[in-house]
Amino acid sequence: MDVNGTVAEGFEPVEEAFAANFALLGERGAAVAVYRDGHKVVDLWAGTKDVDGMAGAPGTAPWETGTAQIVRSATKGVAAAALLLLHQRGELDLDAPVGAYWPEYKAAGKEHTLVRQLLAHRAGVPVLDRPLTPAEAADPGLGAAAVAAQAPVWEPGTDHGYHAQTYSWLTGELIRRITGRPVGEWIAEEIAGPVGADLWLGLPESEHARVGRVGPVEAPETAGGLKTRPKRAVTEAYADPESLTRRAFAAITPLPDENDPAYRAAALPASNGIATAGGLARFYASLIGEVDGGTRLFTPETMELARTEQSAGPDRVLVVGTRFGLGYMLHGAASPLLSPGSFGHPGRGGALAFADPETGIAFGYVTNGFRKSVTADPRAQALVRALRTALA
Repeated sequence: MDVNGTVAEGFEPVEEAFAANFALLGERGAAVAVYRDGHKVVDLWAGTKDVDGMAGAPGTAPWETGTAQIVRSATKGVAAAALLLLHQRGELDLDAPVGAYWPEYKAAGKEHTLVRQLLAHRAGVPVLDRPLTPAEAADPGLGAAAVAAQAPVWEPGTDHGYHAQTYSWLTGELIRRITGRPVGEWIAEEIAGPVGADLWLGLPESEHARVGRVGPVEAPETAGGLKTRPKRAVTEAYADPESLTRRAFAAITPLPDENDPAYRAAALPASNGIATAGGLARFYASLIGEVDGGTRLFTPETMELARTEQSAGPDRVLVVGTRFGLGYMLHGAASPLLSPGSFGHPGRGGALAFADPETGIAFGYVTNGFRKSVTADPRAQALVRALRTALA
């Protein structure tokens, strides 16, 4: 597989690992980008734009420098930044009840849920008693009404569990209530635009041609001597229709067609952001410092808030132990990032993006082939390990 792009001196291990993902881990099309101290040091891409493409075959579009893909739950890190920026500007109190901004949310035992708890997956509403169809889920008003009426499955604030789908309406509606603008529009104008990042929540028609087709790909049984299949307890939780795990991911039923232009045009902050690897890395670089000597989104104080642990231990939805800051996954066994100080978010079965303030690193990886893994895709992890090697 021919790898395109550039790496700065010293970051060659990342290029080697990226090429190995195609040779050993079944990668079809992907890109990885890394910033250090606000400047790009890795920018690589290879393979085909579409997961079902055949490299070198006539009529198959190659992955190009501007190719973008849906990044699933890596979108959550962008949504979290929106709320933290509102806090930074004095428009949102993290310790206020959600209902202070969204009165309808004060129902079914959720009166005392705090904004901080919502961001840290402690709100207790990871499921919907009546799942939404994809068309209903794309309507922000219907999604917000459904989650506002939902009774929590645990007392808010007392435990944590991944709000896989409901995070869309929790964050999106809170942003709309505070700003008066739809979440996708706010992110475009206040985050992506100022930073110069190729990322979208609600894909404009003008960008459709840049986005490749995604789909499932099989994982090898082992990679580099490590097992790549999920643990039995995790597999059983996803198979049990009554488990919180299954119900959380099934809050939209049936699962949307991620290649459907209508789905890509919707704005679901939990699951359907679209980005380039460079766009994700540039976004995270702006959270920890100035990008190319210019824009910085988070103050140092907001950055510390983002990565201060709010939840840790057994996750009632993901089953394994997880750690969350305010909207961000933190480094841990279930979702290894670069170092203990890193914060970011994976996308189920593929994408990964994070920042590491101590090293000045911001990382973005996107792919068109999704695996069954949720938080620690072996291809992304191979790149992270190579990045550690390069920094060492």
